[in-house]
Parts: sequence; C-alpha cells; structure tokens
Amino acid sequence: MSTKIITSILAALLFSPTAAAEKVIRFAHDNKADPMENPAHAFTAVFKNIVETATNGSVKVQVFPSNQLGSAKEHVQMVRDGQLQATLTSVGALAGYYPKIGVLDVPFVFTSNASTYRVFDGEFGQILARDIEKDLGNVKVLAFPDTGGFFSITNSERALKTLKDFKGLRIRTMTLPTHQAIIQSLGAQAYPLAWGEVYTSLQTGVIDGQMNPIPTVSFAKFNEVQEYLTLTNHLFAPYTFMMNKTVYDSLSTEEKKIVSDATEIALSANRGLSRLIEASKDRGLEG
Repeated sequence: MSTKIITSILAALLFSPTAAAEKVIRFAHDNKADPMENPAHAFTAVFKNIVETATNGSVKVQVFPSNQLGSAKEHVQMVRDGQLQATLTSVGALAGYYPKIGVLDVPFVFTSNASTYRVFDGEFGQILARDIEKDLGNVKVLAFPDTGGFFSITNSERALKTLKDFKGLRIRTMTLPTHQAIIQSLGAQAYPLAWGEVYTSLQTGVIDGQMNPIPTVSFAKFNEVQEYLTLTNHLFAPYTFMMNKTVYDSLSTEEKKIVSDATEIALSANRGLSRLIEASKDRGLEG
C-alpha cells in the first residue's frame, strides 16, 4: 500500500464526516496554551470557539500547543500529509518548504503595524497565499496572523545605543540565512538555534541575546535571563495559518463560511493581544 494511500486513509479517519460532531480539526502549534498572553494561542482559542459554536458542534477543533505533536516544521509536513488539519507556522519553519518566504526579511520595510495589516490582508497576501499553496501542495492558506509585531533585540550584556554596542554579541536567530545576515550586518555574531533551545542557551550564556517581538519576549519569560531590551523594529514576520486542503474542500459551503468568519475574528483577537502586550510597560527589562 503506497504512502499516499495510507495518509489519505489516516486523514479520513481523523476527519470523519460519517456522523454529526465527528468532524475534527486537529490544530497544532509550538506555543504555550495561554490565550491571554500568547498571540498564537489567542488566535487558536478564538478560532476553536467560533467554529464549534457556529457549527453547533458538528465540527470540533482539537488544539495541541507546545509542540505536543512535533516541531513547527514537522507540523507543516503533517498538514500536507493529512495527519494534522491545521497549524500556525513561523517563517523559520515554513522556509524549509517554501524558501521564497525570505522575501519578507527586508529590514525596516514596514512603517507601522497598520501597514502590515494592509499588506497581508490585501492583494500581496492573497498572491503569497496562492504561491505557498502551489509550492507546498494540499494546503489551504487562510491568513497571516501576528507573531507579536515588530522584532526587538534583547541581550544580557549592555544597552544597545550605537552600532558599536553590537560588536561581539552572540545573538540567536531563526535558522534563516536572511536573519543571520541582518545580525551580522549590525556587527554581532548570528547564532541560529531551534526555538526550544533558546531559553536554556540564554540562561547558560551560550548566547548573549536574541531577537523576537515583545509578546514573545514576554511569554517566554526572557526577562529572567536577559537584562536589556532594544526596540529596533527591524523586521515583521507573520505566522501562516494553513489547513489541509483535502479536509478544507470536504467542508460544506456553510462550514467554509464559518471557518472564514472564525479566521477573521481570531485574527482580530490575535492582533489585539499583540498590541496590548506591546503597550504594557511590565516587560522586566531595561531599555
């Protein structure tokens, strides 16, 4: 029996329309299950609530946070294969399947959060979504949720006031050549690491700092192992919310409309929480 046949059978078992309340969307991501402090889970929790309520329970959403079913990169492949029905993936995880996502890594291209919304909710986002679908196959891209806003840089050594202050610092980046090039251009040493290794590496001094949006700095509790926060606002890198296309196509017209509405509302919650955390002064780090 071929691998494709096996995965098709598995997908059918996981998303069975044989009875009401038996359709299940297994939704995995790599963040903590706290919708009040984590933009990724805020999106996921609102999406789940709207879908289940609006379908009167005919479609269930099972959420698997914190890499319970594998890494973010593995989640993408599992959605393609039908072992998962949905995921939020970072640009770092997506780049292994879609290298063109690096087009987003032009520093300082966006002037405000509002400008990012216009780009990713507009024609550019639609073209990007269709191109991802074409290259990955068997996925449906529905939105580009916020990872938390613009990137900042934290470190444990000193305040970053001039380019000279970057010299010699080991700064963690995603495993993306574009991100590494940005850090190196500032004079620091780029240190690519998987997300799960970042906190411990900061704690033990393997690396001096890292770059991420403020909400990520907050929920990852980097203030426990970092002293300085610099609001560089040098990058914006959204999540990609995707579903297995076979499963999406199996939904009724009404269910697709509910999924679309749930995505839109979840996107608002995701972005709203990101802006709320950004506005908070309780970050535990010096400027």
